[in-house]
Amino acid sequence: MAQHQDSRMYEAKYPEVDDVVMVQVKSIAEMGAYVSLLEYNGIEGMILLSELSRRRIRSITKLIKVGRQEPVMVLRVDKEKGYIDLSKRRVSPEDVAKCEERYNKSKLVHSIMRHVAETTGRDLEALYDNIAWPLYKLYGHAFDAFKTMVTDEGDAIFKKLEEEKGAAATALLSSEVREALLKNIKRRMTPQPLKIRADVEMTCFTYDGIEHIKSAIRAAEATSTEECPVKMKLVAPPLYVLTTQTLDKNKGVEVLTAACEACQKSIEASRGKLVVKEAARAVSERDDRLLNEKLEQLEAANAEVDGDDESDEEEDTGMGDIDVEAGPAFVDV
Repeated sequence: MAQHQDSRMYEAKYPEVDDVVMVQVKSIAEMGAYVSLLEYNGIEGMILLSELSRRRIRSITKLIKVGRQEPVMVLRVDKEKGYIDLSKRRVSPEDVAKCEERYNKSKLVHSIMRHVAETTGRDLEALYDNIAWPLYKLYGHAFDAFKTMVTDEGDAIFKKLEEEKGAAATALLSSEVREALLKNIKRRMTPQPLKIRADVEMTCFTYDGIEHIKSAIRAAEATSTEECPVKMKLVAPPLYVLTTQTLDKNKGVEVLTAACEACQKSIEASRGKLVVKEAARAVSERDDRLLNEKLEQLEAANAEVDGDDESDEEEDTGMGDIDVEAGPAFVDV
C-alpha cells in the first residue's frame, strides 16, 4: 500500500476572489485568525479582524474558535507571496448552505480518490488530473459523475475521460484502478434507506375496544406502498409507533402521515381516540436503538410480573393447615 498522500480537491491551485471556501481555524492572533483552506490542500489564509463580524467585536473567541470549520469569502489572493485574505462577515446564509453542500460532496470525492491512490499505489494528484478534475468539468461536480457510476458500470464515463485526457488517461485507467474506483464508489455512495417513524397514543374504552384498535392498526398498515411498507406496533399502552423505510425521505413522511390519518379515522369511528405525540420524521440509528432497548425493558418487566404470580400463590399456602376457628395455639415453656 502506498504512503499516505494528499492533494487539493480542484484543478486550480488557488481560489478566485469572491469565492466562498471552507476553512479550518488554526490559530488566533492580534490581526485576526490564521486558517487552512481545506479544499486547497490546507494552504494558509487569514481572516482579518475587521472581517470577522459586522457588529462591534467584544470577544474574538465568541466569534471564532480554533479547530472550527467555517465558510469564508475570498477577498484577495497574492499567488506570488501565497497570501490569501478572507472574510467571515461577508458570507450570507445562502453562501453558507451552498459552500457546505459543495464541500461535503468534494470531501467524499476526495476520500474515494485518496483510498484508490493508496490501494493501487498510484500518485493521488495524477489520479485527480486524469479522473476527478476532468469530471468536474464534464459534470459540474465529480460527485455527480460518481453518483451515476453507482448504477452504471462506468464504461461510458471512462470512455469520456479517455477522450478528454487522451493517452495519459488510457495509461492510468488500468483495470486495477477502474475496479478500485468502482468498488469504492459503490461502497460509499449506494443510497441507504432511511427509517421514518411516528409516535401516537391510541385508546378505545368501548365494548370490544381491543378489536377496534386492531382494526385501526390494519387500516394504518393498509396505506403501505411497495416503496414504503408501513408497520405499526405497541410500545406500552397507550403508546404505539408507526415505521417505514425508504430512500425518499419526503415520500416516507407523506406515507406515514397518511397512515396516522387512516388509523385515527378508523379508531374514532369506533368512539376511540388517537393523539399524534411525534409526527412522522426521519430517525437515526441511535433513536431506533433506544426504542428497541425500551421494548426489551418492557418485555423483561412483563416477564417478571408473570413470574410473580407463582410466588403469590406460594405465600397464600404458606400458613399450613391452621384451624383459625379453634382459637390461638399455646406452647408450653
